[in-house]
Amino acid sequence: MKKSEFVFFLLLFTLVFYTTEIKSQEYKHEAGGALGTSFYLGDANKTRLYLHPGFAGGALYRYNINFHWAVKANLLIGKVSGNTADADNVFPLAQQTSFNRTFTDLGGQVEFNFLPFSDKFSYKDAKPYTPYIFAGAGTTFATGGKLFLNAYVPIGIGVKYKIKERLNIGFEFSVRKLFGDDFDVTENNADWGLDAPYGIKSSIFKNQDGYSLTMVFLTWDFGIRQDPCCE
Repeated sequence: MKKSEFVFFLLLFTLVFYTTEIKSQEYKHEAGGALGTSFYLGDANKTRLYLHPGFAGGALYRYNINFHWAVKANLLIGKVSGNTADADNVFPLAQQTSFNRTFTDLGGQVEFNFLPFSDKFSYKDAKPYTPYIFAGAGTTFATGGKLFLNAYVPIGIGVKYKIKERLNIGFEFSVRKLFGDDFDVTENNADWGLDAPYGIKSSIFKNQDGYSLTMVFLTWDFGIRQDPCCE
């Protein structure tokens, strides 16, 4: 057997063994709600955390693939606002503007738990708590004089804990990077606006707006999983 083939089969065996060993949590599904705060990131606020925070809340669903991996969907509603008077940079002709929006966030993420997450299976070293990271994709719709609809990519970190059997609480912080530069433009203005304040049009890697969410969630487990031998 060639060395490359041996390495391939070794990796395949390791993957199968690993996923079998951490087959699953006891319950397949979680559903619940989340509450927290949101703030805008863009031309009027490049780096300042929690500048003009708004309220955010909604519902989420999580499918637990195994102890380490989960897939989550969310439907959230929140508010963001911004004002160029708070910005550290100077805009052309010292022009100023402000905005506020109510947005709807529909998205999905893949989560990775750093610890095997469960309040049972102690013989597999499972823990009722774990930090985690996540990334995914979604769509944001926002109201205003100029409507906004665009896709985004979320990245974030969090921690979750099983309060008791089937009841989970968690905290997470995420940044939603939008594929658009007019999230902070609520009025049609042909002369000047935050979609291109310096006359430089945005691209997929430049001058994109976004927003951040800091959320506390509470979920309930359901859909008990059958023994792997019987699935």
